[in-house]
Formats: sequence, C-alpha cells, structure tokens
Amino acid sequence: MVSASSIFDPQAPAQTVSVSGTPPLELRVWGKKPHGGAAPLVLHFHGGAFVSGDPDSGACLAELLASSGAVVASLTYPLAPAHRFPDAVEAGYAALEWLHRQRARLAGAGAPLFVAGEEAGGNIAAAVAFMVRDRAHPPLAGQILVAPMLDPCNATASLRETMGTATACKWMAGWQQYLRGPMDAEHPYAVPARAQRLTGLPPALILTGGDDPMRDEALAYAERLRGAGIDVHSGVLPSSTGWPDSLSEQPAEECPCAGEVREHLHAFFLGATAPPPS
Repeated sequence: MVSASSIFDPQAPAQTVSVSGTPPLELRVWGKKPHGGAAPLVLHFHGGAFVSGDPDSGACLAELLASSGAVVASLTYPLAPAHRFPDAVEAGYAALEWLHRQRARLAGAGAPLFVAGEEAGGNIAAAVAFMVRDRAHPPLAGQILVAPMLDPCNATASLRETMGTATACKWMAGWQQYLRGPMDAEHPYAVPARAQRLTGLPPALILTGGDDPMRDEALAYAERLRGAGIDVHSGVLPSSTGWPDSLSEQPAEECPCAGEVREHLHAFFLGATAPPPS
C-alpha cells in the first residue's frame, strides 16, 4: 500500500507502483492529505535532459509544489538512451492513471489532478497532457511547466546567449539520445511545442527565468497555447535564477526566487477548475 511521506523529507522511501507491461515505476510522495477537503495532486517529472536525474535531483521543484499546498508524486521515469521516446511519456501516463485511482486516499476526495516538470520533465509533463486529451482520461486540472525543454532545434536566442560560441551542449545531446530519429521530432508527444492541434489542452502555468537558456521556447509555447484558446499563466523570473541547472541542486539556503514561484503556484492551484469526476 502506498502512503504519503512527510513533507520535505529527502530520505522518504520511494513508493512503488506496478504497471502491467513495464518495469515497476517508483513514485516519491511529498506532502500529506489534508484533514477534510482535498489538496491538488501533482505528478512531477524531474529534469536531466532526458538522460539523467531522479526524484532526489528533482526535489527542489517537488518541495516548492508541496509547500504551495499540493501533494506531489515524483516519478522515476525510464531514461534515454536505454529508453527512448515514447517510453517516458507512456510511463508518465500510466503513473497518472494510477494516481487518479488513488487520489482520494493520497490527497482527498475530489482532489484535482495536475502534471508538472522542469527542463526535460517539463517536456514530458506537456506530452502527458496531450496524451490525456487524446485518450479522454483521466481528468486533468492543469499543467505546470518550469524552464521546460521544448525545442530540439536548440536555435533560440536565449540558448545562443548561454552557449556563446559552443557548437554543442547537454540539451542537444539529450535530444539526440531521446528521439529515435528525425521523424520523432514531428510527433506532438515528443515535441509538444510543434504540435499542430493545441485545442482541448488543460490550463497551463509556464515559468522561466531571465537567464534560462530555454526562456524563448517556453514563452513561444505559452503564446501558441494562448492563441489556441488555452488559459495560460506565465512569468519570467529575475535573471538570477540559474534555471534549469539550479533546479537540480539542493543549496544550503532557499533560492531567492522561491517566494515568487510559490505565489505563482498557489494562484494557479486556486484558479484551476477541477474537471468533472470520471
């Protein structure tokens, strides 16, 4: 039986979810079900350029989500290159279905369900939102994308500012190991930012930093979603965020942007309307 671990406990044992047809999936649960009522229930995907990372390295955003009032389940999803697209997205969808069935016990009856992720995890969260729309289940109240890694071309001005004269970077290498071939770059579950049909997606909160290499692709995706009639909340935090790299670190002191991030998260949770139960 899966039980919620105490909030902000990095040593909390991972919870194991068995999904038919795949290796067991591990979830680390942050936060506790409230006494009476329900909390937002968030499936969280860590960063790592598709090839590295785990719930420990993703603890920064998980803690920010939990301290903003949510119960958070961080998924240990299959990594490239051993597991290329679409393995991580399918694992994410399977974990989301499991959370939907367990939501009353983990976060309270009627708990609204969200997906969230940073860097490559933001890509996977966005892809799972597409999959939920296309499969018409489970009900999804929103998607939270933080410094999301959305563009395999790696040609935006914000990325060039970071790379300088370098001709390669870890994000480019991550894309090369994640996608099976050029045709995958045309699939909306692999590259949500290139999807031709954006209607029907859940509301989105998209956050980036002024110094985030993925800033331009995050803001471009926010504008495309708005153009499709999706309710989008977005923000550019001050240029000293260090995102996305700082999101995989555990500094001795809380980052200066934590308060602003919590404000965005709290407002998004309050404003999101839970879909009808199914």
